[in-house]
Amino acid sequence: MPILPSSPTPDEPHRARQAAESFGADAERYDRTRPRYPQALVDRILSDVPGREVLDVGIGTGVSARPFRAAGCRVLGVEVDPRMAAFARRDGFEVEVAKFEDWHTAGRTFDLVISGMTWHWVEPAAGAAKVAKVLRPNGRLATFWNVGQPPPELAQAFSAVYERILPDTPFASAPSDALAAYERILTQAADEIRAVGAFGEPQRWQVDWEQPYDTDQWLDQVPTFGGHSRFPPATLRRLLDGIGAAIDGAGGRFTMRYAAVVLTARRGPGST
Repeated sequence: MPILPSSPTPDEPHRARQAAESFGADAERYDRTRPRYPQALVDRILSDVPGREVLDVGIGTGVSARPFRAAGCRVLGVEVDPRMAAFARRDGFEVEVAKFEDWHTAGRTFDLVISGMTWHWVEPAAGAAKVAKVLRPNGRLATFWNVGQPPPELAQAFSAVYERILPDTPFASAPSDALAAYERILTQAADEIRAVGAFGEPQRWQVDWEQPYDTDQWLDQVPTFGGHSRFPPATLRRLLDGIGAAIDGAGGRFTMRYAAVVLTARRGPGST
């Protein structure tokens, strides 16, 4: 199903701070199970930046940062959750714990600012303004999300489980087009980037890819979705049992179609 921000105010997910800061409850599981990003996405982003100094906003456990490090970048992470930051540090990343909007830049600048699966948790106007301050001339902001869409019959079955057990969450409804669920987030982010006046016109593109899952693999990932770590254990168990039964009923495995969606903009050539 679409990996949606679990928020009581879906139009403004950045206000749902408890959900935004819940992912570190099981950082090891998050790192083990969350989908990676296709190499084509990383290559395209890096093909048009002036250097290899990267700031990762919401680095988490390092899922988004690793392919950039592997490509020769030096990555500094900013992460609001100290548990996630500690995990990334164990993997060798330098991470500063702060809410990005409040993070102290100490005069540092970067060639590229990335944000994988996290920009919707940042207040759009303040986040765009902060990025404009830390990007070097002709540097680039690249925010990206993995948007997943299971086979239609499973999407309906998953939604039915949530509707029965957790009817008041965004997961209880499965849009026929998963990308449509992100449209408001992407549009608002692009509008705020334009409003800063320091960037060229935002661009949006995507890389489509697929990943197979069996029942156990998918159930291992479900607890990492936004807000799920805050569900009562008995409720989460019922949820996993229902989702597992749906996958088993479909043959015990399925292929998730992902769209790695990128919203990007170049910093103007003027001074920072």
